[in-house]
Amino acid sequence: MVDVPAIDTERLTLRGYRLDEFGDSAALWADPEVTRHISGGRTFNEEESWTRFLRFAGHWAMLGFGYWVARERTSGLFVGEVGFADYKRDIVPSFDGAPEAGWVLSPAAHGRGFATEAVRAILAWGEHHFGTPRSVCIIRPSNLASIRVAEKCGYGPRIHTTYQGQPTILFER
Repeated sequence: MVDVPAIDTERLTLRGYRLDEFGDSAALWADPEVTRHISGGRTFNEEESWTRFLRFAGHWAMLGFGYWVARERTSGLFVGEVGFADYKRDIVPSFDGAPEAGWVLSPAAHGRGFATEAVRAILAWGEHHFGTPRSVCIIRPSNLASIRVAEKCGYGPRIHTTYQGQPTILFER
């Protein structure tokens, strides 16, 4: 078992994945509202969600960073998943080895400022861990809510490109 650092914010606890959280993660990725801007609305079945779940947790073992599960501190309710990854994306331009930040929240958590709070927390952790504030994220132009989160957290658009045949904006900070 890899020791994943926990991060507490004012309203959230970010911590490593636990096996008993797979149901929450699978439900998140099976929701078309969640996947609308990620996979064009194509939801993920249990097998695909399991692969994603293991990939998020596995980053910690292989790279020393990864994704956290976000839970509301007062209620313990599942809010979503947030963190850094290295997906070896086939995208132009290349990320040049920069950590890629990402976030996905349950629809019940949308519009409450949780994404901005969580992303700011992981960015602070990332600056210390990576020794640099530089990171990237990719967002589809139609995902206005995520673009607002990125901008609030200091990301600016670097280039408009495509990823997997879809228009994508590469943001950098």
